[in-house]
Amino acid sequence: MGYAELIKKLQALPEDKRAEVFDFVEFLTSRFASPGMADRRDTEDWEDAEFGTFGLGQALRGLDEDPVVYSHDDLRESWQ
Repeated sequence: MGYAELIKKLQALPEDKRAEVFDFVEFLTSRFASPGMADRRDTEDWEDAEFGTFGLGQALRGLDEDPVVYSHDDLRESWQ
């Protein structure tokens, strides 16, 4: 895949997904651009803590902005 094709695909994504791609690129850049990491290209070398931190960050991404508010009408069961 060339840069032109990559840019075209990125432009077709919604803004929130482009931001997610940008965050992932930032993560990869920080991971592989640090001294001594240039030759580490395989995710098998990731430590569990590093992968867990990245995964948790992606899973919780955007929850602060989640406008969902549940009411009593949304409940399937009520305990008395």
